[in-house]
Amino acid sequence: MKTRERILQASLSLFNEQGERQVTTNHIAAHLGISPGNLYYHFRNKEQIVAELFSRYEAQIADSLALPGERSLVAEDKVHYLETLFEGIWDYRFLYRELEHLLISDPALSARFRPFAQRCIAQGRAIYQGLVEAGILCAERTDPQALAQAMAINSWLLLTNWVSFVCSVVSSEPGQPLDQRLLRRGVHQVLALERGLLTPEAAVVVEQAMADFYQPLPGLD
Repeated sequence: MKTRERILQASLSLFNEQGERQVTTNHIAAHLGISPGNLYYHFRNKEQIVAELFSRYEAQIADSLALPGERSLVAEDKVHYLETLFEGIWDYRFLYRELEHLLISDPALSARFRPFAQRCIAQGRAIYQGLVEAGILCAERTDPQALAQAMAINSWLLLTNWVSFVCSVVSSEPGQPLDQRLLRRGVHQVLALERGLLTPEAAVVVEQAMADFYQPLPGLD
């Protein structure tokens, strides 16, 4: 593996385990057994490392939100979208654990994150519209486009704040490593938001998925 790739993989692991603020370029170099100068040959500073990791996360999420090309959506697609989105959040969980700090301290990253979020919400809206058109979500008592927009924004809010919620409300000690099972509970929560809008056929699939992704939240369940 080339040194640049080793730096990125080690940085991601350290950021996820310890938090981006706690990890310096010297820590990364020591972890890899290379000199700081060798690291700086590939990345001028930690912000460049974070920027490259964000690019990878951005590409992963774009793939996760792609609509199927030549068929209508099915209930299983809805579950798959959420599962892959939470997998991406798990893989790059440091971003959402310290999002406000990262955006304040790095204006370039902040300028990239806003359009990224807007694209995700727009694609989420298209997915929800597809679910309505496929007869998976019922929009008889409201405007389908308004429903799709509201559900896309609500899902984004829950998805991107779930890491912070688990760390600040569920975990017993500050700085405790994030439990992947608790992160996956977020899939259950998003599905629960929409349970009352499901058509009977789709409800069977979603109810089973909710059971599969359920994980008790200490102190709450």
